[in-house]
Amino acid sequence: MTLNEYRTLFVTVTLSLILVGASPILSFVLTFPRGERFSELWVLGPGHMAEDYPFNVGTNETYKIFLGIGNYMTSSCYYMVYVKFRNQTEPLPNSTAGMPSSISALYEYRVFIRDGETWETPITFSFPQVSFFENRSLVEALTINDVTFNVDKSALWDFNLTGYYYQLFFELWIYNTESNAFQFHNRTVWLWLNATRNL
Repeated sequence: MTLNEYRTLFVTVTLSLILVGASPILSFVLTFPRGERFSELWVLGPGHMAEDYPFNVGTNETYKIFLGIGNYMTSSCYYMVYVKFRNQTEPLPNSTAGMPSSISALYEYRVFIRDGETWETPITFSFPQVSFFENRSLVEALTINDVTFNVDKSALWDFNLTGYYYQLFFELWIYNTESNAFQFHNRTVWLWLNATRNL
């Protein structure tokens, strides 16, 4: 080997050792691309499984579900979940346009979640006042976690599905540090509820 070849080999080996030794330090300085950034929103049934969700509901019975959020946004995030209640004619969120439902929220959760972590909480709900007349039902009140709300929402009898249908749904919002405000995160889950148990 010539002197230039030894010199090239020495420089190459030295630089390789420096890079290997410095790689843990570089990981703190350099940001490498990661996988897809996303958040999860889910509802589980009373047995903490994706089954046995409340469906046929009646007055003065308490129902239990679990609400959860998963953060995979590559940084800690501040989330808000709006709990809303609708009949068949009221608007759902528009996922294509990324717009939330215009229905007012009854209840909300605010939670700070680190990247890669999840949060979950039990929710109880009941219907203390439901009335029926002709081919219409009226849900006058809804109780969520022992807080009662006057909702006054009516539904027409659905002859095809034989029931009075409502939805309890959950919208996920995320705090935007640039605008210093929560914005709709385009994640929604819901439960269909048939208010015919007391007929």
